[in-house]
Amino acid sequence: MCVTAVESRPAGIIGTSQSPSRRPIGARVKAFVALTKPRIIELLLITTVPVMFLAEQGVPDLGLVLLTCIGGYLSAGGANALNMYIDRDIDALMDRTSQRPLVTGMVSPRECLAFGITLAVVSTLLFGLTVNWLSAWLSLGALLFYVVVYTMILKRRTSQNIVWGGIAGCMPVLIGWTAVTNSLTWAPLILFLVIFFWTPPHYWPLSMKVKEDYARVGVPMLPVIASNKVVAKQIVIYSWVMVAVSLLLTPLGYTGWFYTAVALVAGGWWLWEAHALQNRAKAEVTGGKLKEMRLFHWSITYVSLLFVAVAVDPFLR
Repeated sequence: MCVTAVESRPAGIIGTSQSPSRRPIGARVKAFVALTKPRIIELLLITTVPVMFLAEQGVPDLGLVLLTCIGGYLSAGGANALNMYIDRDIDALMDRTSQRPLVTGMVSPRECLAFGITLAVVSTLLFGLTVNWLSAWLSLGALLFYVVVYTMILKRRTSQNIVWGGIAGCMPVLIGWTAVTNSLTWAPLILFLVIFFWTPPHYWPLSMKVKEDYARVGVPMLPVIASNKVVAKQIVIYSWVMVAVSLLLTPLGYTGWFYTAVALVAGGWWLWEAHALQNRAKAEVTGGKLKEMRLFHWSITYVSLLFVAVAVDPFLR
């Protein structure tokens, strides 16, 4: 699917005529931290650390956990910085991203590119030299997939962008497991699939809320090219598959009653919210009454609860 090109607004002209290097050092540091999108990385770490507990069937080496978290932060931060470098043209035209460091001029494009590449190199070496090289290659693969496949190829071309691009966000599950075991098995692959099917119904409600932003810059997120009814139906389908996949861990012997109970209760509430959104969409409710952000916010709570259960379950078996 082709996308109409958008006019690029020169980076660095919003809010300042000064060069980035003349900005206050504190503001500059804050801007570089913002390039890593720390709130998103928090969510990635929530899916990494609990899997390490599951892989260990107890408390993993805390030094290893710290190194894995640092490596994961640097890798994801590098990917996010490179994403902002590539998307700086559309970020300048979207309300949701208008205060990002490249748009405001707090960081120059060249600085952002160098920063992202540096984080990518450092994170890969950190993983390889202090954790293991399997985790290092998985981390680098996730970064390249997010930057090249999602940001450069899929995002502006297809409404399936977040579906397949979301694979990058599934990789921390595999990295957490391999950090402990230096191998892969069915447990991390099942949790990988949980995050894969979680990502679209997590992100599409937000896209419904800000679809005018995406439409303005020609990014074909599903809510831009399809009706709320169609989007809500897809959300429900992905939600049912996600919940079903999350329940596979127990019959395969990886988890016990506690994880199962949390997965059933949290998954049941998710499905209630997903169907409620679909019913409102079918009734052609629009605006604030559609309440699409209820599911978006619950999706973050859901994945947090599910992975906390992953970490706690080995102690209750």
